[in-house]
This record gives sequence, C-alpha cells and structure tokens, in this order.
Amino acid sequence: MRKLSFIITIILAGSLSGSLQADEGFQLDQSDEFRKIVSVDAQMVVLGSEMKFLEGPVWVPRNGGYLVFSDIPANQLYQWTAGEGVSVFRNPSRNTNGNCLDPGNRLISCEHGGRRVSIENLDGKQYTIVENYNGKKLNSPNDVVVKSDGSIWFTDPDYGLAGRTKEQPGNYVYRFDPYSQTLKVQVKDFDRPNGLCFSPDETKLYIADSGKPKHIRVFNVQADGEINQGRVFCRIDQGGPDGIRSDVEGRIFSSAGDGVHIFAPDGSRIGKIFCPEAPANLCFGGWDYQTLFITARSSLYAIELKVPGNR
Repeated sequence: MRKLSFIITIILAGSLSGSLQADEGFQLDQSDEFRKIVSVDAQMVVLGSEMKFLEGPVWVPRNGGYLVFSDIPANQLYQWTAGEGVSVFRNPSRNTNGNCLDPGNRLISCEHGGRRVSIENLDGKQYTIVENYNGKKLNSPNDVVVKSDGSIWFTDPDYGLAGRTKEQPGNYVYRFDPYSQTLKVQVKDFDRPNGLCFSPDETKLYIADSGKPKHIRVFNVQADGEINQGRVFCRIDQGGPDGIRSDVEGRIFSSAGDGVHIFAPDGSRIGKIFCPEAPANLCFGGWDYQTLFITARSSLYAIELKVPGNR
C-alpha cells in the first residue's frame, strides 16, 4: 500500500511553539463556551497532504482504531493510523464521497460513480444497499448517517453526476429501512442537500444545504421514525455548510469556507476553528472521540478537543 505523508507540521498562524493564538487560529463568538470545547493551547496538525479532493471521514473503532476518508477525483479511499500514517484503503472507490458506520461497525459509503449507497461487511466484501428510487437511478449519493434502529439516511444532490443523465426529478433526502427494504423520500425542498447528523438523543436530524440557502435545517424525529417540517437552525457566513457532526452535548460542528464553525444547540454560533484550506467534511475519532479530523481539499488535518463527539 502506498503511504503518503504523516504528521508534517503545525499549521495556522500560531506561534512556532505550537500554541494557537485566539485572534489567529480561532474566532471566539462566545468565549466561555468556546473554551469548554477548545483548549487555549490546542494545535492543528497536518496528517496527510498532496491529495486531490478529500471528503467523508469516519473513525473505525476496530483493530486499534483508524480513520477512513475519501479522495473523490482520485477514486480511492484512504486509511490513516497513528502508527502508519496514510495508506490506500480501497482502490477503486467508485468516487465515494460520504462514509459512516452502521450499528455493527460496517462501512457504509455514498458512491458518486456507482450512483449507489453500498456497504462493506466485516469480511471486506461490498454489496449494494440501494441504487434506484421508483425505478430510476439515484443522482449521486453524497453523505450518509445511520440511526441506532439501523435506518440509513442519505442525501442525493446532483454534484457527482459528471455529465450523466439526471433521472430523479429533484435532489432529495432519503431514508432506507433495512428490515422492510424500502426507500422513502423524507424531504424534497432542498437545493443541494449535503451533510447530515442526528442529535445525541436522536430526537433531531440536522441537514446541511450547500446550495443557494447555505444553511443547516433541523427536523424533529418522531416516534415512528419519520421527520416533520424543519426550520432553519443556522446560517454559514463563509462559503457553505458541507459535512456536519454533533458532539455529546448537542453542539453542531460544520465545515465552512474558512474552517469549522461550532454552534450551540439553540443555533447561536460559539466560534470558529480556522483552517488553511476550506474543509469539506469532518468527524470525531481517536480512542476517546476527542480528536476532530478535518478533510480539507488536498490535506487531512486534526485538532484535539476537550469534549468528545457523538458516536
């Protein structure tokens, strides 16, 4: 397997000792709340570089723990471990974008090239979960999250069609029930639905719209698993939202044009973690889930936090 660069250097305009100054590496909108999340001496580091366009990070808590992430145009999935750095995990990947784990720690992927959502069993074999709706091909599944009941929720904008015919009449958010093997549209009125995540108690579902609205909406999850009409949770003022995650206390972390934006459960912004490249996605990982991994254009970054992410 081909290794890429490992932890290379401290980045961001902090001091050479590694300490990131609040006015350089961070923006503190709510100073006290921000310092509950990010230490004053936190450092962002580069874990890998010189790749094409990174997306879809997910922490896999097996075999000592490792990160899987996508390089969409390179048509590969990569793996990062603390001891070995970056190596190829899957080649080809069918231009996979988003990844997540199901309750059994099996890898679920959204494939732009395959126009499907797939699953990799623990034996390494891949299978299609879903690739059609109403007899027509999906657009280009983008990001995915699995609820504790096993249901698979994914977004399907047309970003990854690459000139192929769009068969679906819109860019929808779907829910797949693995028990009844049924696929159902949950929301139809997004411009470009993108990242999504549940609150820690799964009573809320957050969905990013990286199209014209550039906001994140939140939906109430009902007892029957359906969601009701959503409302705008927050707006992104630099670039647009892409990948989003929740920590264990219900804060929402969103990629944005200038870094990672952190929002309180009420939608107010707590602050920003600046990044030298515009992030596309992020996830929590490490043995304590307090490492924030960030896929940003051609590089993989990480920063240690004071709070763990929601698993």
